Amino acid sequence: MKKLSQLFLQGLIAVLPIVLTIAVLYWLGSIAESTLGQILKWLLPDHGYWPGMGILVGIAFVFAIGVLLNAYFFRQFGKLFDRLINKIPLVKVIYSSVRDIAKFASLSKGDDGNALQKTVLVTLMDKTKIVGFITNDSPPFGKEEGAQADKMVAVYLPMSYQVGGFTIIVAESSVEVVDMSVQDAMRFILTAGMTRAHAK
Repeated sequence: MKKLSQLFLQGLIAVLPIVLTIAVLYWLGSIAESTLGQILKWLLPDHGYWPGMGILVGIAFVFAIGVLLNAYFFRQFGKLFDRLINKIPLVKVIYSSVRDIAKFASLSKGDDGNALQKTVLVTLMDKTKIVGFITNDSPPFGKEEGAQADKMVAVYLPMSYQVGGFTIIVAESSVEVVDMSVQDAMRFILTAGMTRAHAK
């Protein structure tokens, strides 16, 4: 019976990531098809619409936005839009949080250059090391005074098996840069260290 349970668990571990990935893609596709599909049915003449066109238009739309954001005019328009959104009390909190998380998840530098993409080990007082990511090399608070003061950095410490984490402000001398990609390090953290990713 124990052997059967182990076999079932192994199969579940193998199948679950695939099922969840398909489920998320299906959910996104369904939303694109249900919303954009209805618009296309209204715009196109009879028999001009076919199932799946909404998904293709959604993908093309996202790519088009990505291309346009590389143009100077649209970058300036995006900054203006951000400033306008940030003036709306409740909306700015939700919008800014989602935008920052998306930037971090995209693993690309933001316009302000703060997403430094560095995997580090933070050493605690008892010599315990925690894996994290430098997100800001000049945080607005936590600065030490004096000529001999350490430079402070913001480090994000994600949690294993769940969405969440902590942002800590520590001295730069307390962190050790690790030669590991952010993708591998994040996978290592989220699986509680069970992956076989290693620092280079």
